Amino acid sequence: MSFSQRVACLLLLACAAIFPIASGAQDSSGQASKPSSSTAQTRSAPEQQPELPADLPAWAYGFDNTKEARRADRPDSDARGGPDNGVLRHLPGSKFSFTLTQIRDNSGPADWYPEDHPPMPDIVAHGHKPNVTACSFCHYPNGKGRPVNTNLAGLPYSYILQVLDEFRAGARMSADTRKANTNQMILFAKSMTDDEMKDAARYFSSMKWTPWIRVVEANMVPKTQIANGIYLRVPGDEKEPIGKRIIETPEDVEAMEVLRDDHSGFIAYVPEGSIAKGATLVMAGGGKTTRCTICHGADLMGMGPVPGLAGRSPSYLVRQLYDMRQGKRTGEWTSLMMPVVAKLTTDETFSEAR
Repeated sequence: MSFSQRVACLLLLACAAIFPIASGAQDSSGQASKPSSSTAQTRSAPEQQPELPADLPAWAYGFDNTKEARRADRPDSDARGGPDNGVLRHLPGSKFSFTLTQIRDNSGPADWYPEDHPPMPDIVAHGHKPNVTACSFCHYPNGKGRPVNTNLAGLPYSYILQVLDEFRAGARMSADTRKANTNQMILFAKSMTDDEMKDAARYFSSMKWTPWIRVVEANMVPKTQIANGIYLRVPGDEKEPIGKRIIETPEDVEAMEVLRDDHSGFIAYVPEGSIAKGATLVMAGGGKTTRCTICHGADLMGMGPVPGLAGRSPSYLVRQLYDMRQGKRTGEWTSLMMPVVAKLTTDETFSEAR
């Protein structure tokens, strides 16, 4: 299976999933990290849930359905290891040790492998209080991030600045109003100085992109539960139908979600047959739309200020395409994408990808 085919699979599923598939999401239950009587993520108090689009792909935004209220995201949730007992944690290949409190510090999170990346500017390493979390907390020191946010490593400097400007100007929002970290990014961008934006963009764009997500075709996948916006495998060998979803889950739940190990990546489970069918749409347009390679490069690694798509989180790509379609992304480059998204029909949705 070639690299381009794997990339094509992710892009096809991203394009496909912007149509009515939310109702097909499978319900998941069980603990995400370790046995406990409490849920893996504390739910927020009952609140008035804004009406969401009926065709919203809720799974891509970190929810099972469009009716559930916004979830709390506690740093000491069971999925993140629970309360700190003061024990120092270790990772293979790192000479450092950290407590859970240090690992979870959003103003200076643990950096297990500082030799892997350039010196972090202050905004990346610490953010600035009270309104800006350290960039490395959400996107990790290596810039690769998680499905709940995005991979920044190797993106063009000018593109990262443009995205921050769009957040600041209100031109980049989420179609799912429950997705709290989009609103956080808007606050961060409004609170950052121009120099801080440039420092962050310079840092992340300077790092070489390397693979972070492994694609696996399967119609039955390990049973998962959404915690902190991410699908986490539950203990045991139980499986469930993938349905009309992409399931991105850590290769090692403990390493990624509890210890924030940025040497441990993700698996993207996709329905069987997706990769071969995806190649036609992404690489040639499939007779329905503009091929992605025209703007994003023959290898999908980007050209000039146009971002690379190869190997990026498919859940992230789904959200961006859907947000564009819903008018939640209105930046200057969005006008080039709108005709591409508009030409896709329901027949090219997730059902075809299967």
